Amino acid sequence: MSEAAWQAALEAAAPGRVSFSPSDRATHGRDPAHVHGAPPDAVAYPLSTLEVRDLVLACAAHGRPVIPFGAGTSLEGHVSAPQGGLCVDMSRMNQVLAVSAGDLDARVEAGVTREQLNTHLRDLGLMFPIDPGANATLGGMAATRASGTTAVKYGTMRAAVLGLTVVTASGEVIEVGGRARKSSAGYDLTGLFVGSEGTLGVITEVQVRLHPIPEAIAAATAAFPDLRACVDCVIALLQAGTPLARIELLDTLLVHAVNRRAGLGLEEKPTLFLEFHGGPAAVQEQCAFVGEIVSAYGGGPFLWAERAEDRSRLWKARHEAFWAGQDLRPGAEVMISDVCVPISRLADCLIATREDLDARGLLAPIVGHVGDGNFHCLILHDGQDPREVALAHAANDAIVARALAMGGTCTGEHGIGLGKQGFLAAEHGASLGLMRAVKAALDPQGLMNPGKIFAPLEAVT
Repeated sequence: MSEAAWQAALEAAAPGRVSFSPSDRATHGRDPAHVHGAPPDAVAYPLSTLEVRDLVLACAAHGRPVIPFGAGTSLEGHVSAPQGGLCVDMSRMNQVLAVSAGDLDARVEAGVTREQLNTHLRDLGLMFPIDPGANATLGGMAATRASGTTAVKYGTMRAAVLGLTVVTASGEVIEVGGRARKSSAGYDLTGLFVGSEGTLGVITEVQVRLHPIPEAIAAATAAFPDLRACVDCVIALLQAGTPLARIELLDTLLVHAVNRRAGLGLEEKPTLFLEFHGGPAAVQEQCAFVGEIVSAYGGGPFLWAERAEDRSRLWKARHEAFWAGQDLRPGAEVMISDVCVPISRLADCLIATREDLDARGLLAPIVGHVGDGNFHCLILHDGQDPREVALAHAANDAIVARALAMGGTCTGEHGIGLGKQGFLAAEHGASLGLMRAVKAALDPQGLMNPGKIFAPLEAVT
């Protein structure tokens, strides 16, 4: 069928909300990742699940790919369109559909952002705690199985999502999961779609768990004499069962970068950013207990951020660590590692990684959601210099190989996308074939976000 016929079908599905402009296409074909993007052929802005269905049906009839788009904050090339096709921008599907304070749940359209949802919930004394840093959409967070700074206490999106509305590759609208807190009925299709990166269908609505806003919140930083002491302290805190809400690690180089960008004035040593949630007495008790362990490892003293505005400034600086790191070498590209290892191997993995990066002569600060063994290296390099690009890739490969050898994973939260496909076979072995079979069963034309997670279906069949 002709290009004109496909474009007409798209216009009929979302009247007045389909763009073919080069600027719209360019901005929807890339994210902050080091993976170079490719623009789609068109961008649609649906207003409802039924419009998404009609757009998917139009693409299926014309054999054109469908690439879901949330806020464009993913980091592994998820929104790139290497085969062209239609980008389905969910930003206008941004309604909070229902909130049940008694059941601690909410249903939202996929384009609702986490900050928007929390603003909506604030007067009810509730919050949605999953915090990947960026103001991502709930649909995108579900698709990439996001987590972030609060995962040590509240878990990842896999734990936060109760159910989904999904438009499948065939254009069928299905509901998976529900509002019950547990179920043994059939296959866990919610778990299948959470983390599927848009390769099995387009998520249009998300049912999420909520939590009460803590009565008391306290945040603090603590510097340590070296990276080993800092990470050993983290392990001791976790093994002691300390109920931390956040525990983030910044190495010396990144503390320097954050100081430059945010003016925090922190001592430039490996540093933990911590937060405690609970009742006033419980938070006070947690702080005292953590202080004893921190002191035992040579850390401290605590620098407290108890007022809401001080906590916001502290966590804003932490969330901008990517940009702070990039400021260390203006104009450089950033290759981001995202490994996660068992807590008992965290110190060995982090220390070996820091030594390896230094030995390679790379400028690469480290930040980690160390409460669950997840850390990132921001490998700064000249993207136009083949030698530096090769050096950065070699360093990233070594980081992943080290994590896998320690029983870890190549991605704790960013997903596979285009950037990490080469590591899947090493991590999953024979089960990779089963993943491909699921993809083939649910998307036989290979049109849903093709080329992501693994190579396009037609290249491997």
